Amino acid sequence: MNDPDERHRRGTEAMFRIHGERGAGYVTELAKFAPDFADLLTGFAYGDIYARPGLDPRARQIATIAALTTLGDSQHELTIHIRSALGLGCTRSEIIEVIMQMAVYAGFPRALAALAAARTAFAEAGAEDAQKP
Repeated sequence: MNDPDERHRRGTEAMFRIHGERGAGYVTELAKFAPDFADLLTGFAYGDIYARPGLDPRARQIATIAALTTLGDSQHELTIHIRSALGLGCTRSEIIEVIMQMAVYAGFPRALAALAAARTAFAEAGAEDAQKP
């Protein structure tokens, strides 16, 4: 599990499964100015954690949305993960329910900020849906 090449391979596969080409592009851009951080993100976050068999990608995205909502200062990452959750079959209603649940624990200001990120992600996803043949 600690072979760096294997971790990177698993991480790359998990990232692509969750985020598609957009995730790969993000890491490529990140690697241009922070290559060690890009390797850490790919190997640890995606190779060691996201690639684990205990939860399916959809469930991991729900957990990630909840965590990012409670942080309250990660709107960019939250928008990315909401878009990916939609691609994995989460509905807009489910995502809003997760954010509403977090209002109990993180407070309304953070939940409202997360809803703003959701609105952005939904609009971006809708724009892509509208452009499909």
